[in-house]
Amino acid sequence: MKYDLLIRNGTLIDPAQGLHERQDVAFADGEVADVADILPEAEAREVIDAEGRYVTPGLIDVHVHVYPGVSHFGIEPDATCLARGATTVVDAGSAGADTFPGFRKYVIEVSQTRILAQLNIASQGMVSQQVGEFALPEYANVDACCRMIEQHRDLILGVKVRLTKDSIVSQSAGMTPLHRAREAADAAGLPIMIHPQAAWCDSLDDILKVMKKGDILTHCFHGMDCGILDEDSGKVRASVHDAIERGVLFDVGHGAGSFRWDVVERAMAEGVLPATISSDLHIYNVNGPVYDLANVLTKFLHLGLSLDEVLTRVTSVPAESVLKQEGIGTLAPGAWGDAVIFELRRGTYNLEDSSGDVRTGTQSLEPVTVIKAGHVYRS
Repeated sequence: MKYDLLIRNGTLIDPAQGLHERQDVAFADGEVADVADILPEAEAREVIDAEGRYVTPGLIDVHVHVYPGVSHFGIEPDATCLARGATTVVDAGSAGADTFPGFRKYVIEVSQTRILAQLNIASQGMVSQQVGEFALPEYANVDACCRMIEQHRDLILGVKVRLTKDSIVSQSAGMTPLHRAREAADAAGLPIMIHPQAAWCDSLDDILKVMKKGDILTHCFHGMDCGILDEDSGKVRASVHDAIERGVLFDVGHGAGSFRWDVVERAMAEGVLPATISSDLHIYNVNGPVYDLANVLTKFLHLGLSLDEVLTRVTSVPAESVLKQEGIGTLAPGAWGDAVIFELRRGTYNLEDSSGDVRTGTQSLEPVTVIKAGHVYRS
């Protein structure tokens, strides 16, 4: 047989190739083998009829927490990410320099989900709900962070820092973690990912001025202090427009407390859209209001983005701007054989933000079949 798997009759949406049309997609040896109007069923060991459904590259979620048993945020990756269409995920700082080797050995290397990471500048990572990463400024260890990056460059994409005062960062630590994250990232030649809410500073302006092209501001639509909206005018801050112009990436990072309908609607009214859509999926939101990455995409469909626009932000854009790897986020021949078959279901759906505000949607994007490395993982 020429193909291990053939998906027939589906509508292929592949933003990296500019495709939104009926195409057959075939897989062999863990990769995409062929894409064409019609491919022969007789050449495939397994055939899936995707009539009336959408076929997309495997989704990329650039913000999750999948270090169960060590990080209090951690969830099992395969059941919550891969099974729901996120074939590649980036753990956003669950592990620091002291805990990353265990994360690699006991989670990354034994999971079917493809897992990459942002390394927390806090050496212990996000271990305890009772003690913040930066209860002491010494936890922000530049040398240890850089050493760990050098040992695991195949997996570590950048440096993560969380800045929320009191619960995460003590007053004595202040803004030190941000500057140490910048120092470590620059030394390693990598970007930083910043969680900015309610930091020890006057406004988001103080954080954005430290950020460079390729850095990621996650939780960009939260409603707390240090947000993208000016407190007086309610308009998007000038520093946000400037940061976008110079290439800072604004990421959704929905989470349990970081996505508000009113904030995203005001931002979109001024033309500010996220570069990437991510879930910030973890133990405190996997049963709502996030559930999975597909549910976050559904919320952006409700906000008026097209199916192509939301899928771009979880396929081609993160592949190019965050992962910086070829062969991922696309179903071009020779690419990694990860795909999702979706139904766009019609009905009445409650869509809740992180403040408890519920909007009523009329459509829901539902993953019905997940393909990993050219074979059906879940159907």
